[in-house]
Amino acid sequence: MLSVSDPELMPTLDRPRIRREVWIVLGLSLGQSALYSIVAIIGRLTAPTKLSSQTATLNSSQSTQSLLDLTYQLMGIFFALMPVLLALYLLSGPGHSAMRLLGFDWRGRRTAGADVLQGVVLAALIGIPGLAFYYLAVALNINATVVPTALNTHWWTLPILILAAIQNAVLEEVVVVGYLFTRLRQLGASRWAMYAASSLLRGSYHLYQGFGGFLGNIVMGLVFCFWYERRGRVMPLVVAHSILDIAAFVGYALFKDLLT
Repeated sequence: MLSVSDPELMPTLDRPRIRREVWIVLGLSLGQSALYSIVAIIGRLTAPTKLSSQTATLNSSQSTQSLLDLTYQLMGIFFALMPVLLALYLLSGPGHSAMRLLGFDWRGRRTAGADVLQGVVLAALIGIPGLAFYYLAVALNINATVVPTALNTHWWTLPILILAAIQNAVLEEVVVVGYLFTRLRQLGASRWAMYAASSLLRGSYHLYQGFGGFLGNIVMGLVFCFWYERRGRVMPLVVAHSILDIAAFVGYALFKDLLT
């Protein structure tokens, strides 16, 4: 199995260039989201309403016109994946594939089956305690009430929520784990430095939800980092993250009357 440390798959770049590249990729993607989340949590904490009474909506309508809203949703998903393509492009080079390097591929039924099975296990490991922690965080007034979707009901609502969940998973796991691990390893970072950088970044762009989202995603990040370092494949993380978000988005859309 390929490892994130396989030297023959690591393009040789000078360290200053790698550092600049990492800042650019993050600045165009989840690093930017982290800064917006920091500003958002400051706004929440300084608002007159207590944190648990505020809401954080993850998927919302962009237009009252069905087809126009669908167009906006598809464009949002499409352009959100551009940093993934950029990261894969930057990691690719003569004689090696970035998708193979990160384990973001399926080379046969056995590999696909193993990735899916690991993804299901990870989703269960993260999802069940994570849900309990969320309700505790709201009860302790350290988290806003998360509304997974506020999309208007259309024939395309559920497919779009599924696509949005997969887009989130691909963006976060490829950039925050696969890409960032690869570049930090090239910079000579230690294991714990890579774990800290990846997990704190994951937590920071969830700060808009509150401190429960921040802490919960740090724990999720640490688990995912450990799994990726052991397995050398990002695809199980994408599968797990997709399952978690699909369950949250679609489940809320179908049963929101019972949950609110």
